[in-house]
Formats: sequence, structure tokens, C-alpha cells
Amino acid sequence: MTTAPAAARSALPEPPAVPSFAVIPGVQVRKALDGREKEIVEVVEATYQLHGSGESVNPPSSFLRFTDRPSSRIIALPASIGGTAQVDGVKWISSFPPNVASGIPRASAVLILNDHLTGYPFACLESSIISATRTAASAASAADRLSRGRPRPTRVGFFGAGLIARYIHTFLEGTGWSFDEIGVHDLSAESAAGFRLYLEQSGAAGQITVHDSPEELIRCSDLVVFATVAPQPHVSDVSWFDHHPVVLHVSLRDLAPEILLASTNIVDDIEHCLRAATSTQLTEQLTGSREFLHGTLDDVMADRVSVPADRTAVFSPFGLGVLDLAVGKYVYDEVNRSGDLRVVDSFFHELRRYG
Repeated sequence: MTTAPAAARSALPEPPAVPSFAVIPGVQVRKALDGREKEIVEVVEATYQLHGSGESVNPPSSFLRFTDRPSSRIIALPASIGGTAQVDGVKWISSFPPNVASGIPRASAVLILNDHLTGYPFACLESSIISATRTAASAASAADRLSRGRPRPTRVGFFGAGLIARYIHTFLEGTGWSFDEIGVHDLSAESAAGFRLYLEQSGAAGQITVHDSPEELIRCSDLVVFATVAPQPHVSDVSWFDHHPVVLHVSLRDLAPEILLASTNIVDDIEHCLRAATSTQLTEQLTGSREFLHGTLDDVMADRVSVPADRTAVFSPFGLGVLDLAVGKYVYDEVNRSGDLRVVDSFFHELRRYG
């Protein structure tokens, strides 16, 4: 067998280095994100633009469901983004509503980041915070973009008073919103009271009102945030929206098709939002058409789609894995820059092809 000359061998490219593997716990994730709402909204908007220009891969989410626990599920969101982030990965997030009765959060999650060149995973991050953060940043961006061209909302109503509602309020305030009135409605009086306490302790300006009925909350709000765990539509009266509010339909299954058909509908991704028994999918099944969908948030940001002020504007974000990757990579870079990255030595045992 002949051997390549030494000069030829030296010209061969160096094999890619296998990255070290780090674990980033929730306390570090929170520290990296705390108080940086404006930066994270910019990260999320830039990721929407990358996704809109085709510089991402975002397959359908995979749902693991259980015959003995029908209300619970675990979801895998694989994705890949280009741009400056250059990262692949997957979020693995569970939603177990019965947890709430036991006094622990409904959702838990991890995010795995994979090296763009070698495919090796290089970080595992606690991701319930990342998931809530990217959801809230997306909602804050939509609230801003969909409100342009109409009087800026001064009355916000939160339908559902859990973790996501709290994060959305934090991001609204952190990106410059101020409200004269804040409304709260939740089927659980305890959750509504807890959210009110959070608002009071956060120093939120404006009058805080816990509303007994959904209709009262919606009619009293210019900006309505749906953040529930509703499995199917439960709001169907179009007249409740006669004042044409901006609606952040974050939980995706609250609004009956009648509401969507009377509104301007903006989503994060048209194909993704028409899945998993969302209100948008039910509307498509009812009408046999997608014409009720007017475009994506990226379309609105790029002025390809306008949002008229004389119609209710509804944002229904399915939640894209690329957003989790972008925010997760932001966290990783911040922790790495701080010098506090917790590397697991020898995580990959076999790094030579032939042993």
C-alpha cells in the first residue's frame, strides 16, 4: 500500500474538534436572561427573519401522549438555525397539568444544543425558563407589531394566570409597555390571586382587577393575553371583541373558529399552526381553506402584511423550536463569557474512530 507524501499529508484539513459538553442549570439560565428583555426580543425577531428567509430547519413537533394520562404530554421540538448562531438541537418539554394540584409547575424541559460542524451535543440546559422566555418575547414582539397603526393599548387582560402569563407581563414591561388597567381571569381563584400578588410585588403600575367572567375581562381589555391549558375552544361570542383588541392567542386552543373568521390572523409559521387541534386547524377544517390566515409575524415586520385597526388582530404562535435554539445559544454564550460554564469532563468516552 502506498503512502501519501508528507507534503500532501500536511495539506489535509485538520479533523474537527469534538466540543466539550456542559450542563447549564436553571439558576444560570435565569441569571443570563434576567433583565434582558429587549435583547431577547431582538434575538427572537432576528430568528423569525432567518426562518422566514429559509435559513432554518424546523420539522413538525413530535407529541408523546399517554393512554393512562390523557391530559399530559411530552413534546420534542427539533430544529436548526443558520445565521450567526449556527446551532442545531432539540427541546424536550413535558406538560403535566396534574402537577399543579401537587404544588409543582406544570411544565419541565431540557434543551440540547448540537455543534453545527460535528453534530456532537455540546450543552444541556434547563429549558422551562428558556421556553417561557422565548414565548414571552414572541408575544411582546407581536403586541408591538400588531398595535402599530392603532392607538397603543392601555388596558391589558390576562386570561390564564400561570407562569407564561407572568413571563409575558415581565416582557411587556421590560420592553416599554405601561398599562392604566391590568385585568386577570382564571378558573382557579387561587391562581388569579397569586398572579395579582405577583403584579403587586413587581410594582406594576395601573389598577389591577380580577374579573369573574371571561366576557368582562375581554370587553375591558385592548390587549388580551390567552395563556391557558384549554384543550379545545371555549370562547365563541364574536360580540365580546366588538372593540377590536389585539389578542395574543398564546395557548392556541381558546378561540372558536367564529372569532378567527372575524379577525386578522397572524401566526409564526402557517404550516405549523395548522396542527394538533389548534383553533387555526379547526378553522381550516371548518372552512376548507387557509384564506383566514393573513400572514406571519415576519411578514408584518417586513411590511408585506398590514394589520388594519378596524378588525380584531389575533396572533397565534405555535412555538418554533428555532426560537428555543436561538435563546438557548444566547444563554450558552453568556455563561461561557462569564467563565462559569460547567463542563462535564470525559462525557464522550470514545473519541477515536478505531479505539
